Amino acid sequence: MTVSKQERTGSNAANIARQQRFWTRRAQSWDHGAGNNPGLVKVVNQVLLEAQPTSSMRCLDLGCGSGQLTLGLARQVASVHAVDVSQAMIDLLTENAKSGGIANITGEATPIERLVIPEASYDLVVTNYALHHLKDRDKAELAKRAFTWLRPGGRLVIGDMMFGRGGDARDREIISSKLALLLKKGPGGWWRIAKNSGRYILRFQERPVSISAWVNMLAAAGFNDVQPVPVVNEAAVVRGTKPAPGS
Repeated sequence: MTVSKQERTGSNAANIARQQRFWTRRAQSWDHGAGNNPGLVKVVNQVLLEAQPTSSMRCLDLGCGSGQLTLGLARQVASVHAVDVSQAMIDLLTENAKSGGIANITGEATPIERLVIPEASYDLVVTNYALHHLKDRDKAELAKRAFTWLRPGGRLVIGDMMFGRGGDARDREIISSKLALLLKKGPGGWWRIAKNSGRYILRFQERPVSISAWVNMLAAAGFNDVQPVPVVNEAAVVRGTKPAPGS
């Protein structure tokens, strides 16, 4: 069965509205908790490492939240344009940047799927723990769009939840370890298994794909030197470079 453009547009609008509501409600709790999550901190650090930021770079951060990646990046580059689906997150980012004395960040509350960027505007595009909320076709489309946003030699770095549907050994290891951890928590963990199983099967709120799927999407978009780096249990970083003329 094929899906019409109208149906895709309606489905995207519903998903975007759901994400806006969800992250507006969670903005304060995310801001308070994300910096204390060891796994998230490791992924942020790996994204920064793979980004290889320099003081001349103009950068774009997709799904910036309240600034867990943006603030550290801004201290090393010329400027960062930070984008998030939630205005509440952008407001928190602005407050956090001001508190930290950082003045080279601009914020924009726009869904990634609707973001319009002129070609060859940035040296670096980064994102952390945001793209698993996109529908799969929008993930692939974003890789292609990011390729156009980058200048030749520019880099795309994606940090995210990366596992599939149990199709390889890494997927199965991640799923089994999550189940084992929740089972040990007793009735509360059992309830989370039931709730998360439904979300995982239906792909309602979170839609992670495997590392290899991201590698293939970046390669299909035209990126060279596509490299995956597993970081913690469920998360990894994938980077690619837009070829320079004659390379």
